Amino acid sequence: MANTNTQTSLLRQSHQITVEQGDQVWSCTIGGGAAAESTPLLILHGGPGVPHDYLENLEALASRQQQVIFYDQLGCGRSDQPDDPARWQLPRFVAEIDTVRSALGLDRVVILGQSWGGMLAIEYALTQPLGLQGLILANSTPSAPLWGEETQRLRLQLSAEVRAVLDQHEAAGSTDSAAYQEAMMAFYCRHVIRLETWPASVQRAFEQIGQPYGVMWGPSEFHITGNLKDWDRTARLSEIQVPALLISGEFDESTPRINQVLLEGLPLAEWTLLDGCSHLAHVEAPAAYRAAVQGFLGRLAER
Repeated sequence: MANTNTQTSLLRQSHQITVEQGDQVWSCTIGGGAAAESTPLLILHGGPGVPHDYLENLEALASRQQQVIFYDQLGCGRSDQPDDPARWQLPRFVAEIDTVRSALGLDRVVILGQSWGGMLAIEYALTQPLGLQGLILANSTPSAPLWGEETQRLRLQLSAEVRAVLDQHEAAGSTDSAAYQEAMMAFYCRHVIRLETWPASVQRAFEQIGQPYGVMWGPSEFHITGNLKDWDRTARLSEIQVPALLISGEFDESTPRINQVLLEGLPLAEWTLLDGCSHLAHVEAPAAYRAAVQGFLGRLAER
């Protein structure tokens, strides 16, 4: 975890939480201890299967008044990683949130879901869980088909040579080839992370992508072949009656069209669009990102 002098002095506790079949997920709670604390902030990482490491700088949101909780979903990072593709289904990840909340005593909670974490947060919110005070849906989507349409549109902006390599390897089923991975990065450098040098936390997370990514999503952000490919909760967004903050970047693969659908569908939503940023806006514009989150948390507290 990245530290500042303030963050170093905060209470920090790691936990191993038992989920189904005796497997364990890792979590870390940072902050808290004040006489009057705000509602804890539970962070759901993306992927599926990309460990929480790339979100580490959100630790700066923690204080004695504000607990921030990270955890690695089963199948990645510091959590157990069973070789069992049949388990990588949306309902088990929804149930995992309740297990984590129960183990950590999170009777009230605000959830920040980034990318796939936002999809998971939407699915969880639709179960109408007790104590859910608010949602922060960062760089996310209410619909995998909509995401697919938008990423295909962005893909068409790549050079003809890059598109030809992507098409060739997707047709041949050789998306694990070095050529495909190199061509894929042309998209990622535009729409996933626009920093010339990746932070170590981001690099570390991308090097540890777990089995759920391929099973649930596919070989890349824009080639969706996994079991989430038909997931769409657009028509049910009105059922989510808690305040929601949307965050996205100007060049994000979570495009303005996608976030407009979220804004119009969620009854109590607001949207912050960060100029010059893409999918990992929290590392591209950390101060503006934190300000948006802290402002929203402050408004929730006033309610």
